[in-house]
Amino acid sequence: MWSLSVALILLLVMTFLPTAYVIQQPGPVYNTLGEATTSDGEQVPLISIDGATTYPTEGSLDLLTVQVVGNRERTPSWFELAAAWFQPSRAVLPIDAVFPVGQTTEERNEQSAADMVDSQKEATAAALTELGYDIDARVTVYSVLDDSAADGILEKDDVILSADGRPVTDASSLREIVNEGGGDPVELVVERDGDELTLSVTPRESEVEGESTLLLGITLLHDYEFPFQVTIQLNNVGGPSAGMMFALGIIDTLTPGELNGGANVAGTGTISADGTVGPIGGIRQKMWGAVDAGATYFLAPETNCAEVVGHVPTGLRVFSVSELDDALDVLEAIRDDGDLDALPTCTAG
Repeated sequence: MWSLSVALILLLVMTFLPTAYVIQQPGPVYNTLGEATTSDGEQVPLISIDGATTYPTEGSLDLLTVQVVGNRERTPSWFELAAAWFQPSRAVLPIDAVFPVGQTTEERNEQSAADMVDSQKEATAAALTELGYDIDARVTVYSVLDDSAADGILEKDDVILSADGRPVTDASSLREIVNEGGGDPVELVVERDGDELTLSVTPRESEVEGESTLLLGITLLHDYEFPFQVTIQLNNVGGPSAGMMFALGIIDTLTPGELNGGANVAGTGTISADGTVGPIGGIRQKMWGAVDAGATYFLAPETNCAEVVGHVPTGLRVFSVSELDDALDVLEAIRDDGDLDALPTCTAG
């Protein structure tokens, strides 16, 4: 009796002890061919296009989300963690992997919102490029970090045209130019309120993921000149992982017939303007979210395949994609009753 009493007391104490983990689980699923709810509670098309001919769609092209249970202010109890550990649709992660040390909740939300805006623009550029439109790219300053090298020099919404006389086409090209300078001042030509300015910024050395690099202290967005307006309405969802599904939804809306043959298809993956599909987080939870939403096919980034193998829920068929064209090939095979077995999938090793 004494042993049982002590055990119960210890279990009760553990319920209130803080933990260093959070729980990842499937979040809401959104059909890019369907409707979304605005902040005012109004139902509107998730993707709407003004200035171009659009066509009816059928079935679904679902984007998946992941919810995080817990934060630094309130972590899940040990009982909640134990329960989540035995559920395949949930994952227990160190809190530092989701909420980086030193990053405030406000900063995390701001970065997540910026990633979502950027992914929508990249998806639109990828879709329209696939359809044969010429797209002009612009690199825009989204924010300037306080006390950084660029603080007081660059401003939000500045368009960076060139650095040290070389055109800036994306964040990678600017990063390369800055680091090639070895710490010397970088001469930037920017467009601000319709005027061109020449500004000098001296980068500062910093450590990113264990490696020394030179930074200006800005976050960037890719902006584009599109031939018509594409609006993506999706509230309270952040991050870049919906990019590929946005692109497929735009293509389906702008082309006759059903891109997916009327089937229920889900998927995930970042996308860049050139159509490259990139990795995302929480893919196992997203596969379970796809099943719960009624999808029978799932498009997974090739770079996430190691996390997919051995964890595919029953009833879901997963295809591996590395480019937007790969995803279109899968949808074509589904639509035309093609040979699905001939398409790439995630395999062990």
